[in-house]
Amino acid sequence: MSDSPTQLALREWRSHIRHPATLVALGAVAVILTLVAPYGTGDALRPFPRLGYWALIIPATYGAGSLVVTLLRHVLPPWPYALRMGVAGLAAGVTVALVVLGINAVALGFVPDRAALPGFILNVAGVAMVVTLAIAAVTRHLAQQPPEPDQAAPPPVLQRVPLEKRGALIALSVEDHYVRVQTTAGAEMVLMRLSDAIKETGTVAGAQVHRSHWIAYNAVRAGRRDGDRAILTLVSGAEIPVSRSNLPKVKEAGLLPR
Repeated sequence: MSDSPTQLALREWRSHIRHPATLVALGAVAVILTLVAPYGTGDALRPFPRLGYWALIIPATYGAGSLVVTLLRHVLPPWPYALRMGVAGLAAGVTVALVVLGINAVALGFVPDRAALPGFILNVAGVAMVVTLAIAAVTRHLAQQPPEPDQAAPPPVLQRVPLEKRGALIALSVEDHYVRVQTTAGAEMVLMRLSDAIKETGTVAGAQVHRSHWIAYNAVRAGRRDGDRAILTLVSGAEIPVSRSNLPKVKEAGLLPR
């Protein structure tokens, strides 16, 4: 397969927006805003309709804003980080403002008059920009945090994977010009050579068992012979072929029945 940057961004966004932690966070924010009732929603809506309003607004605005940021992160040139985040924050803010305008018009029949419209857009877009930049700053900070002294450093290849997919490394597999990095938290397509990805597996015990596959030894659940080759079943359920030339190292690692 040959995914474009846009397709990779959409795959990453879908994985993030469907993640249980994301859904729980969005639900909690909707409940909090229902109770606080900002922007006059306490006067305009009774409790249950207000909950429905925020349950619609929060996922819609967060989904639209995060989609814009994810797409721009994949397609923007390698500008300085501050410039990239500024452009992403501005684009997300404008997008969120338009989404809010549309939902208010359809759900509430409310559209600001011409005099109030610029202020409304600036207010909503400003809040969205601040939230976008805050999330980006926290995410970047967490990604740069050194490991605890008593913990092994994660393999460098995981730095190429979104935070929510950084689990224990399971396998690396070639798909066209990309390498599928598979972890216990999911999989991500990364534009690089398999040989370079293997160099970034760090201290994880594993081996290249096929010209298109590298596996972590502790991720192998079962192994079986297949003629002059072999098949390894990983904890993810994936089945990885072992070429004849790589059988000795797999046998030495104790991954095949005697």
